[in-house]
Amino acid sequence: MLSAKRLGIAGGILWGAMMFIMTLANIWFGYGSMWLELMADVYPGYEVSYIGSIIGLIYGFIDGFVGLFLIGWLYNKVGE
Repeated sequence: MLSAKRLGIAGGILWGAMMFIMTLANIWFGYGSMWLELMADVYPGYEVSYIGSIIGLIYGFIDGFVGLFLIGWLYNKVGE
């Protein structure tokens, strides 16, 4: 049986870290502007800034956790 909670935590950490790193990469190098504009449309209050990198980290963790938790839960339900 797959642990939906652990899968959610792992996904939350990865997605939150990716949002944080991508935001900083955009500030420093201009990388990923169009993708981050899309994320700003999806996550209210998020913007490309140093504070926005923290907001993206939080949103990313929540989004990754919920999404992968639901995938793990559904996987376990289908496998019963």
